[in-house]
Formats: sequence, structure tokens, C-alpha cells
Amino acid sequence: MDSAHVESDLVNILFTEEQIQAKIAEMARKIEADYDGEELLVVGVLKGAVMVMADMARALNRHVEMDWMAVSSYGSGTKSSGVVRILKDLDTDIQGRHVLIVDEIIDTGLTLSWLVSNLASRGPKSVAIATLLRKPDAVAMPVDVKYVGWDIPNEFVVGYGLDHNEKYRNMRDIGTLAPHVYS
Repeated sequence: MDSAHVESDLVNILFTEEQIQAKIAEMARKIEADYDGEELLVVGVLKGAVMVMADMARALNRHVEMDWMAVSSYGSGTKSSGVVRILKDLDTDIQGRHVLIVDEIIDTGLTLSWLVSNLASRGPKSVAIATLLRKPDAVAMPVDVKYVGWDIPNEFVVGYGLDHNEKYRNMRDIGTLAPHVYS
């Protein structure tokens, strides 16, 4: 979906599809260099990371294995409950493997911090994080992120996997959602 179709729902466009693709390609080059000669399992965090994960996998000029996890700390609300639940676990044994978690955004860091701890307890060789967006002003639990596309203000953003009530995920750009939509 083009952002022009929901223009009245947006305050502004933060990143265009072209900027996003260029940033993902830049991140992919760093990942390739860091894992040169190593096998890599890329783990996407459902549902938001689908777009980033797909484009990241295509941007990597090497073989990667992919798997998915779904975790939730929100329930049906918009604020974290603080309790993380695994809704879909990995299908892959990560013992002795390099694991790269791919996410679309790091907000409070609470869920991702729990996820890193959970995966680290399974005996991988390493666990690292790649995220397209990070909100430094929203972080409640510091998380060591190896690859960050952009740091952004603590605003409600949608598009490219990011949603509000399951809408806007398929928007090609990333924009700030207007308060009248979620208030």
C-alpha cells in the first residue's frame, strides 16, 4: 500500500521505501562481514518483523537459515503487561549456532530483553540483534543491539510491518501515525 492511500492518518513520512531498502542493504553488508565463514540462523519476531526479515534475507549475499518466533507482552492492549508469552517457538535447535534476531522496532526493550535471555539459555554460540528502528527515549530495559537502522523519536510509527490494530503493516513507507487515529 502506498502511504498516499492513508495520507490523512499520518503526520509525516519518516522513511520512504527507497530509504528503507538502502538501509537494509547497508545493514546486510555489516552482517555479512561479521559472520563471514560462519553459519547464521536469522530469527524473525512475528508479526512486525516480516517485512524487515524478508528484505534482509534477500539483501544478504550468502546462505542463511531462517526461523520465526512470536512472543507477546501486550495481550489485547497497547501497553506491555510485563509478562512475556511465547505464542510460536522456534522449529530449529539453536545449540552451538550463531543466532541473529531480526525485529522491526525496539521500543521499551522489555520483550526483546526477555527473548535474548530465553534464547541464550538454549546454548547458542552467539545471540545478536538487528532492528530497523529503535526508540532510545522509550527504552525501559537496555538491550545490546548490534545492528540498528535508525534511532527515532518516541512517536507512534506505522508501516513496513509496524501496525495499529493490525492496519498499516503493508504500507511501504514508515510514517508517524496521527493522534486522532489512536486516541
